[in-house]
Amino acid sequence: MPLDDPMPLDDPVPLDDPVPMTAAQQPTVGSEPIEAMDAPADGVEPSTAGPPPAEADGAEPGEPTDPWGRVGDDGTVYLRTADGERAVGSWQVGEPAKALDYYRRRYTALVVEVDLLERRIRSGALAPDEATASVRRTREHLDDAQVVGDLAALAARLDTLLEVIEVRRAKRKAERAKAMEAARRTKELLIGESETIAAGSDWRGGADRLRAMLEQWKTLPRLEKRADDELWHRFSAARTTYTRRRRSHFAELADKRDDAKDVKEKLVAEAEGLAASTEWGATAARYRALMTQWKATGPAPRKDEESLWQRFRGAQDTFFAARSATLSERDSAEQTSLGAKEQLLVEAEALLPVKDLGAAKTALRSIEERWAAAGRVPREAMTRLEGRLRKVEETVRAGEQAEWTRTSPEALARAEATVTQLRTSIEKLEKQRAAAQSAGNARAEADASAALQTRRAWLVEAEKTLAEFRR
Repeated sequence: MPLDDPMPLDDPVPLDDPVPMTAAQQPTVGSEPIEAMDAPADGVEPSTAGPPPAEADGAEPGEPTDPWGRVGDDGTVYLRTADGERAVGSWQVGEPAKALDYYRRRYTALVVEVDLLERRIRSGALAPDEATASVRRTREHLDDAQVVGDLAALAARLDTLLEVIEVRRAKRKAERAKAMEAARRTKELLIGESETIAAGSDWRGGADRLRAMLEQWKTLPRLEKRADDELWHRFSAARTTYTRRRRSHFAELADKRDDAKDVKEKLVAEAEGLAASTEWGATAARYRALMTQWKATGPAPRKDEESLWQRFRGAQDTFFAARSATLSERDSAEQTSLGAKEQLLVEAEALLPVKDLGAAKTALRSIEERWAAAGRVPREAMTRLEGRLRKVEETVRAGEQAEWTRTSPEALARAEATVTQLRTSIEKLEKQRAAAQSAGNARAEADASAALQTRRAWLVEAEKTLAEFRR
């Protein structure tokens, strides 16, 4: 066995095993082991602040000593403290100076442990509670630490770390309180917005926004249980209210669409029944009424709306296409009739003034027969054409009447009365025309002018008849 082996097999068990430590015996910081080392790491020197304690009584000259410990003649290693010496181990074989070196290295390892703990605490790597527990465990270990060194300085450093932890704890508490207050305000804002949405009717955007708000709520920290539960209850109630109203809305909408489908199916059936009608005016009016009802009914379910509309529109297109074809054909026939009647009017007006009453009557009768056979003319030309023909008819009838009355004993009196009546009628019509002209009634003015023209023509003939009676 080497001379410096500190523990011969036949020696009694020492107070502290000076054999170098295994990995399981090494000091630790939290759960991290600290390797035994011969020198301080990263330039960290063991603290020697403060004067060393006085040497223990009974120390003999020549004993290996250190400001913080010594080795007695019996191999006992002592640690000097403010309260006196404390035995920390036994060194039975080898040079006593090596015993002090060994226990100084153990102190250095303890310093490294405190250094690492301090770094972790000051960096914020440990939570306040975990840091406090680590400091207290290390502090308690100092009381029976089997080392040689300034344990009081390490204890002071650990006490300072407790103060640092308390400051950090207060800071974290303030930060948490601030975070909790911010979370509370955010949750109240979310609640206010959710309650507004719940009272509204934005059924699409509202649902999307509430989903996003719920995800945001999940990211916020929980408050004190009672307060957080109350806020969550309000938020959840708003979401529930909105969801129920939304479901009710869409259920009601679905019912309305089902009702609309029934109504539109009836409208489609009627429209298809009218598609073959040739009652152009009445059917067109009915289709307009059906379209008004269609628009007022509202949409049917999406899967049915398009097919119903195609059927409804198809029935209308069928009818109006047939109507357009018929009207186009009728317009062509009316234009042909218009040309024929205009030619007949030229022939009829050539009879005026009437010179041969018998011939005029025969010619007019032929013209009237061909007029009836010519058929319909465009509506806008009908009044003008019939007015011109009526003027010729009235003139011929007036001549016929004059001829009849000319040979009657009472004819003179009737002729005079007729002239007087026509003159009165002309005066009245002139007043009517003047009134219509003042009122800007072009139609009434035109009618009065046409009537005046007729009455004046009659008057000419009546005056001629009267003149003949007076000859």
